[in-house]
Amino acid sequence: MAQPNILDLPGARQHVRFAAGFGQRFIVTVDTEEEFDWTQPLGRTGHGLSHVPRLARFQQFCEGLGVAPVYLIDYPIATDPAAVEALGAAVAAGRAEIGVQLHPWVNPPHDEDVNIFNSYAGNLPPELEAAKFNTLRDAIEKAFGKAPLIYRAGRYGIGPASAGILSRAGLAIDTSVRSRFDYSSTGGPNFRDHPVAPWWVDKPGGLMELPLTTVFWGMLRQQGPLLYPSLWRMPKLRGLLARMAMLERIPLTPEGVSIEEAIKGIDIALDDGLPILVFSFHSPSLRPGLTPYVRDEDGLDQLYDWWRAVFAYLKQRQIRPASVADIMAAVQI
Repeated sequence: MAQPNILDLPGARQHVRFAAGFGQRFIVTVDTEEEFDWTQPLGRTGHGLSHVPRLARFQQFCEGLGVAPVYLIDYPIATDPAAVEALGAAVAAGRAEIGVQLHPWVNPPHDEDVNIFNSYAGNLPPELEAAKFNTLRDAIEKAFGKAPLIYRAGRYGIGPASAGILSRAGLAIDTSVRSRFDYSSTGGPNFRDHPVAPWWVDKPGGLMELPLTTVFWGMLRQQGPLLYPSLWRMPKLRGLLARMAMLERIPLTPEGVSIEEAIKGIDIALDDGLPILVFSFHSPSLRPGLTPYVRDEDGLDQLYDWWRAVFAYLKQRQIRPASVADIMAAVQI
């Protein structure tokens, strides 16, 4: 029998159905990771963790607005006592959740060459991918006292063996698929044709795939899956089509997406009946100068303003936040 593979496109029968009372919800995921220069080659060393104490401010901000974020934690974060200091009490009280995010190049065992191809965990030999995942999962449980139930591969780099590794470890949800994006030019996965609605990877009630939310907006949005990939070498034309309200790809993230664009994306996702909107961003953006998206204190203020506006709009649309437990409790088998 063929092994379940997250990269396989799901059939109609695999899509997850939720109880009627669940409605439409949203979840905030944070790629909680070390700091490194995105323009330089990857390395096992040379990264920083200076932003980790700032997780506490973001957590307090979300708590004040009734949102429990999901922190997808990688190995340098899991083994940094400052992370537990910033988030431990919130996780213990259920005001935040933790998950797993695997950056292979900084995660033991270090048995592979460090290069772009191997930065996608799913490209590693299955035994090594599993060893790295299990080391990280155990480190997170040891640090926070709770077993994580949700996973995202760093750089969205799942592979053919990933589903089996996650299922054997007892994880409930994978959220590695970034629908509408294609990373195959650097050896990563191609999610161009994957749906944005969740599906069962192996069997109903087994491992759920909960993709990050990206939608097409504009008069040509129905043709977006066909048109947009052909425009990847023509950024000026992409920009022109967006300004003309013809076609725009909108991921639900504050990184490179304006408040106005995000609200357009939310409207499309809700009008299309998407049951769960998955938001995401990178934790180093919480300190200016560490990512291309937040360069200074004004940029950081804008990041918080983005979340404030998005949470207010979701409340206006009567869209409530969800936890991993909420999601799993609402599924209909």
